[in-house]
Amino acid sequence: MSADLAQAPRALPLMTLPGVYAPQHDTRLLMAALNREGISPGTEVLDVGTGSGALALHAARLGARVTAVDIARRAVATARLNALLHRRRITVQRSDLLSALPGRSYDLVICNPPYVPSPLDRIPGHGAARAWDAGCDGRAILDRMCETAPAALRPGGRLLLVHSGLCDSDITVRRLSDAGLRARVSDRALVPLGPVLRSRLRWLRDTGLVGAGDTAEELVVIRAEQL
Repeated sequence: MSADLAQAPRALPLMTLPGVYAPQHDTRLLMAALNREGISPGTEVLDVGTGSGALALHAARLGARVTAVDIARRAVATARLNALLHRRRITVQRSDLLSALPGRSYDLVICNPPYVPSPLDRIPGHGAARAWDAGCDGRAILDRMCETAPAALRPGGRLLLVHSGLCDSDITVRRLSDAGLRARVSDRALVPLGPVLRSRLRWLRDTGLVGAGDTAEELVVIRAEQL
């Protein structure tokens, strides 16, 4: 489904501490997908890599009981602050993906992970770039989510995962399908190349990830369901 981001929901006004990922096009695309999941009071949602807490707050506003996690201490503090400012009860804790939640399962897992291809084949240990850099192919975190998310889904539970088309959505769908989920691309949107991609455009073109005349990036939402 091609999405018109002009019609997508906007995040609540949020505070963001320095180095914390602020809501952008991918946030809004995932919000639009979240709106179609029939969230009601009692739905248990896990927001992995919550950043500012935008998606967690949106899920809470729809009535869900929300747990939000992030590896960055500033992100955890930011999400807690925004929950207080908007008077939403959200459990926020520090975790490397799902590592701090062993044995827990949810009706819905949402994730906007770092996914930008980087000339450095490693994930930054600190700093703002940790919110977007994800290795040379952009899949360092995506592949870990594909491995760990299925165990966190209840029967009939769903995963919503947003990332750039530069990371190859077919790989994500295949890995989730191999893990026993029914997976597909549910949403697509073209957005202008952002400042991070523009800052490494020569490298992206040299590696063939971006064409010579490309001025836009495709974003995709992968929807996967536990059978």
